[in-house]
Amino acid sequence: MSRELVITESLLLQMKGLLRGESLKASDCKNALCQEMLWEGLLVSAQKGRGMICYAPDPKAVLAFLTSKDDAFRRLGDLFHENGEQVLRADFARTTGNSKIQKVRSCKGFLVNSYEPIEAALNEVPFVVNPFAGTFVFISDYENFRVPANVVIVGIENMENFRYVERQKTIFEELRKSQKNNSEDVKLLFVSRYPQTSDLVKWLVNVQNRYVHFGDLDLAGVHIFLTEFFAKIGSRASFFIPQDAELRISNGSMERYDAQAARFENRTVSDERVQPLVDLIKKYHKGYDQEGYIV
Repeated sequence: MSRELVITESLLLQMKGLLRGESLKASDCKNALCQEMLWEGLLVSAQKGRGMICYAPDPKAVLAFLTSKDDAFRRLGDLFHENGEQVLRADFARTTGNSKIQKVRSCKGFLVNSYEPIEAALNEVPFVVNPFAGTFVFISDYENFRVPANVVIVGIENMENFRYVERQKTIFEELRKSQKNNSEDVKLLFVSRYPQTSDLVKWLVNVQNRYVHFGDLDLAGVHIFLTEFFAKIGSRASFFIPQDAELRISNGSMERYDAQAARFENRTVSDERVQPLVDLIKKYHKGYDQEGYIV
């Protein structure tokens, strides 16, 4: 999210309700955190009577998402009371040490992944990014993290895609070829914007490597790229549009498009290179989840 996340007591109570299986009024889900959860599919909107509600079909996934966003959420699971008692301010004070909940950043940084060795340097000390299958590398001291100029940074929006990069080699080889300049030996370093979006963007602003955003082929995915990355990095950032994008979108989700249309359909596309993708999305009134590229 582009705005700094502010953890308040009311937000914690709201998230606690979702974890306990309660629903929220759609009008109470306009904050940036809930909107991101809706984009990710962690929250689902549904009709109830004359209004709309939002609920979490998988509370465990929501808890994992929240704890990846901020340490203030980490012990939220401990606040469940088997007897259903309401959590009071004192409960939050015991859990966080502060009844006026403050944002905590005990571990800054972001995750990186690769399916081939990537030479890098941290504090000018060389090391190789080559995580064992099923593991990632967490870069905490990112201000002093550098990779060679021929390394293209690929931001992956969804965690499942980030985890299984080796199962998407076909599409990533297409991306690699699109980034080649003459005989340049291009390598790909995959990054995740979780747990702290601002850290990743801050790093990208201060390095000169090309950045390619790989996200959902829908209006929300385009919005995330334009507001989170292109607005800050400029033309050095681009959105990856696979060659089979039209086929994928034509077989995508109309419900996804309808859920996003009111908010994003008439937004200005500040990067003209993304306009063909937006035109395809509007042509079919559908969106396509990037998880479909995992084989």
